[in-house]
Amino acid sequence: MEMFNSRRLTRIGVTTALYVVTTILCGSFAFEAVQFRVSEMLMLLCYYEKDYIIAMTIGCFVANLYSTLGMIDMIFGTSATLIAALLIYAFRKRLSLPAVSLFPVMTNAVLVGLEIKIVTGAPFWANAGFVALGEFVCVSIGGVIVFKLLERNKRVMKMITSSFEK
Repeated sequence: MEMFNSRRLTRIGVTTALYVVTTILCGSFAFEAVQFRVSEMLMLLCYYEKDYIIAMTIGCFVANLYSTLGMIDMIFGTSATLIAALLIYAFRKRLSLPAVSLFPVMTNAVLVGLEIKIVTGAPFWANAGFVALGEFVCVSIGGVIVFKLLERNKRVMKMITSSFEK
């Protein structure tokens, strides 16, 4: 088992905080059926380094403490994030960045769509569609554009991908 040194823990902590703060700043657009969580574009960090799986999962859990849907969002939303993060990392060598960006779209559509149906009784497919739309805009369009631009900067990519192992 790999040890977490202070640099890795700091990177995980800062990324977690960035996810939480960005989600909270999105306010009402971050929760319920129509979700535009700009913070979700950070999910694509999992394409570059496995430490971000931890950061995204904890970040989502903490952000969902503020959810209007209650405690159920900490379970369903966090599960969707964890599954998507694991899939992104697992398929990073076989699929392109735009392709893996669809994992958060799919997992959130299904799990958060189901969650909203359970809490509000609203139709599953409508919920899933709205959640998928928000994820697609934030991750598959916005996130892919941002990360493709970041990939052009070697210094930034070194910061993102450095495992800090000595």
